[in-house]
Amino acid sequence: MLKAAFITPGAFPVPSAMGGSVERVVEKVVPALLPHVDATIYGRRGKRLPARGSLHGVKVERFPAADKGDYFRSVCARLVRSKPDVIQVENRPLWVPRLKRLFPRSRIWLNLHSTTFINAPYLTPSKRKICLQAADRIQVNSEFLRSYVQAHVPRVSDKIRVNPLGVDLSRFHGRSTPEGAAMRQEMRSRHGWGNRPIAIYVGRLVPQKGVKYLLAAIPSILSMVPDALIVVVGSARYGSHRETGHVRRLHKMAARLKGHVHFQPYVSHHDIPRWFAMADVAVVPSVGREAFGLVNLEAMAAELPVVATRAGGMKEIVVDGHTGFLVSTDSGAIASELAGKIGYLLANGEERREMGYRGRERVLKDFQWRHTAERWLDFQRE
Repeated sequence: MLKAAFITPGAFPVPSAMGGSVERVVEKVVPALLPHVDATIYGRRGKRLPARGSLHGVKVERFPAADKGDYFRSVCARLVRSKPDVIQVENRPLWVPRLKRLFPRSRIWLNLHSTTFINAPYLTPSKRKICLQAADRIQVNSEFLRSYVQAHVPRVSDKIRVNPLGVDLSRFHGRSTPEGAAMRQEMRSRHGWGNRPIAIYVGRLVPQKGVKYLLAAIPSILSMVPDALIVVVGSARYGSHRETGHVRRLHKMAARLKGHVHFQPYVSHHDIPRWFAMADVAVVPSVGREAFGLVNLEAMAAELPVVATRAGGMKEIVVDGHTGFLVSTDSGAIASELAGKIGYLLANGEERREMGYRGRERVLKDFQWRHTAERWLDFQRE
């Protein structure tokens, strides 16, 4: 049986309600590899989590990670004893050359989740080349990320494999299901929102997520749907309610739209399905290099049409005119395009529902976590 080690960055424990997307992907994909793989997850120590434990049958080893150098050395010391066939590094390319030197008989895989850690300030162009070329395989989550890596280090093109992410459909219920309808009723009753048309944003409140363009679109949306409500769920950092200058600027923009914007600070991933069930349209206005955009899939799983920008890999998920709409990332056009598409969907219930159904069907067919796990296993058989 294949023996595989999965090294998380040490930013959050696995599992963790406050964890970021990297940890969540590991938490969902690795157990789905059983019983074909003898897998161990290496991660950060966390409150009320043992140093050694299990996650849905997968062994988990946890170490202190306040100092990432000490964390990496602790993981390596354990790997010396376990001798895995495959060591997969999650989104930390800097560790790849070191692992290749320490474990020459193991296959070293780099699983890139974003462009962040292959750019400054984390890596110079020369160091990026060294790190990527040291990997035996580089797994990415989108064709966008594949193209980005190829453009910067062409010599690794043959090493790259694309493996899109997934969704747990047992947690994200379609709004047409009894479970989805019950969550929708409960959430709307709790907040006193009745039958108002609601568009929702779920994500971090940082400039590259483009929330300011969504807020700028609201006056035009209201001209089409006067009782519309925009719900903004999230905070500047994972697991934190700390208010940054950017967050304060967003609140200032929204102050002129009293009664039409609701800010909901950080919500754990466990509760996200309830917020999607409550809404009518999901909005993902990112303007940065969004490698994949998992939130698009989660909204589609909840039978929401998605209005998203064409940023990065998101255009590989949302099918324009079929499961939602794609709009420009151009700063001069994004707000008006968002307004037009959001307003149209909020005003047209039948079209909205049809797009929502098609979105969930797309997730069901291609974007479940078991699909991600099956592709990973196929790569190992090459």
